[in-house]
Amino acid sequence: MADDLSDTRSVQPFASRFAEARAKFGPLVFGLDPSGPLLGAWDLADDADGLDRFVDIAVGAAAGTVGIVKPQAAFYERHGWAGMRTLARLIDEARSAGLLVIVDAKRGDVGSTNDAYAEAFLGAGAPFEADALTVHPYLGLAAMGAFIARASESGSCLLVVTRSSNPEGRDVQGAATDSGLSVEAGLLAEIARLNRELTADEVGPIGAVIGPNPALSDLDLPAARAMFLAPGVGAQGATAHDVAEVFAACPERVMPSASRALLDNGPDPARLRDGVAAMAVQFQNLLRR
Repeated sequence: MADDLSDTRSVQPFASRFAEARAKFGPLVFGLDPSGPLLGAWDLADDADGLDRFVDIAVGAAAGTVGIVKPQAAFYERHGWAGMRTLARLIDEARSAGLLVIVDAKRGDVGSTNDAYAEAFLGAGAPFEADALTVHPYLGLAAMGAFIARASESGSCLLVVTRSSNPEGRDVQGAATDSGLSVEAGLLAEIARLNRELTADEVGPIGAVIGPNPALSDLDLPAARAMFLAPGVGAQGATAHDVAEVFAACPERVMPSASRALLDNGPDPARLRDGVAAMAVQFQNLLRR
């Protein structure tokens, strides 16, 4: 396929592959989140067969329209082993179609458990081989060595939840630490340090999840040398202009993500594709550099 990136993804770092996808399609990330109500709205059964049909329609609409998709693993896990089989198929078919795949699984633990999670999602031959993976750092970023090593070695990206899009996260993420920094600012500083150690490139393999809230503008995003996933566009209230404002200093590094606002255009493939394409163009224009 003309837009297939799979022949270079094994040697190029994620940031470089994202830059190629961004140049073609813009930075929009299409969230593939088949909740029960969404499947019902698409006249699909809330079971493994309905899930498979959703994947067929959604991946078909994404290919050639955007450069990145983001399945939220929970919506597949809830269907048991059959749902996880469908998630693996989604990842394989999306990557074969030239799409980058961010698996939104928010894993994170310690020791051998992290080793197992990393083996499941990162690196060649992983059963759910993702281009990028979201993780929770609240057992300590230093405990995530297996994730960091595999992401660095495989050209993947680890997206660390730093400032989430939900208001409930503020008490924890904005709390002051003994260093005088907030928890989220300290995480971003640690991400910056790791990226400096891991690569001489301008952008490293450790990224951050940053909710695009213009009222919170105290983080030094460019200094992190990181890719940023910006969730919450559309149904959660964030707008394209919010994303442009928050990431004005590093627009080429942000990956704005929308799910429900796009999936509401389904199940008709043409209407779904048109809705995705329209938002992709909007972000392509707003986040130019």
